Formats: sequence, structure tokens, C-alpha cells
Amino acid sequence: MIMDVCVKGCATILLKQFWWLISCPVLQVFYSYTYSTAAWLSLQAIPLIGMPQMIARIMLEEARQPSPIEVYFARCLGFSLLTIATLTIMLTGSIPLSSAVSETVSTEDSDPKAPYAVPTLVVTSIYHAISAFYAYTWYTTTDQGVFAVAMVGYFAVGSLGLWCTLFASSQGKISRKTGADKRTTGYPFGNRVAERKHVEKSD
Repeated sequence: MIMDVCVKGCATILLKQFWWLISCPVLQVFYSYTYSTAAWLSLQAIPLIGMPQMIARIMLEEARQPSPIEVYFARCLGFSLLTIATLTIMLTGSIPLSSAVSETVSTEDSDPKAPYAVPTLVVTSIYHAISAFYAYTWYTTTDQGVFAVAMVGYFAVGSLGLWCTLFASSQGKISRKTGADKRTTGYPFGNRVAERKHVEKSD
């Protein structure tokens, strides 16, 4: 029952994101991804740092107090999530680190304002995908609703990052308007359609 609700929730979120992404400018989607990543990771980090005993007690199967090492690792995980959230905002250029920069950052590799924007986008998207799959495996094993919530959250943010990787970056291979592959080479097979168009333009 809970699994059906989670699947329907993921499908609904993905469908809403799809229609929203089509109508939004590329940079708006890119900023939405960076801020969503920071917010989602911070949402998990704050309870781990502020209430590690309660979080550990919720996750334990037996009724006992969490050990000091469990509290330590819970707080370390919270600090790590906050660090990733902060680095995502800083390395993507969502928050300018210099007052001399007046223009907004772009997702082009040659943009000097945020040279690590695309690598950060790819790495964090992979992180969200792995975390979503990991939360799914824990949900199927333990049948706890908290893992279903984590799976939906990571899936939503990860799908947004995947869209930015495919459409919003200069290395994206899929056309946002037509959905066609923008690569014109077909090694070891030649792309005859592209060659004909090139010959027609040169004539």
C-alpha cells in the first residue's frame, strides 16, 4: 500500500516537474536545482546535528539508548550534508563570491564565473540517484515510511539534476526543443544527413 503511494507520488512529481521544466528558462531551472539540493540536504542535516539521539532512537529496532559512537556518526553525517549543500551553492555560482561579478552565472564550460558548475551538477546528480536507490533498498527491506520519503525526495531532486545535465549544460547532447540528438558524428558510421546538409550550405 505504501509502495503504491510512493510510486504514484514519484510519477506525479516527475510529471509536474516535466511540464514546469518545459515552460521555464534554463537558468531558472539550474538555480532551482542548486537551491533544491541545498534545501533538501540541509533539511536532513539539521535534525542529525540538533537531535542525533532522537534520530538514532527512531532508526534503532530495539528499545535502547543510542551509543556515543552512533551519536557521533549522526552528527558527522549532518555536518557532511551541510558541507555538500554549501559547496553546491558556492561551486555552481548561485551565490557570487566576489562583489565585482554583476552578471548571472551560466552553465557554459567557458564561463569564468563558475568553472565548476557543470562538474558539481553531474556529481551531485549522481549522488542523488545513488541515494534514491539506496533509500529504496532500505525501504523494501525494513518497510519504514521514512525511507520512502527519502526515496521520493532524492528522486525528485535527482530528476531535476538529470534534466539540467541533458538540456541546460553546453555538454548536453539532447535538444530541448526537438528532443533530437545534437551530436552529428557517427563514428565508425558516417552521418550522411549531416554531410548532405553541410554540402548544401557550402554550395
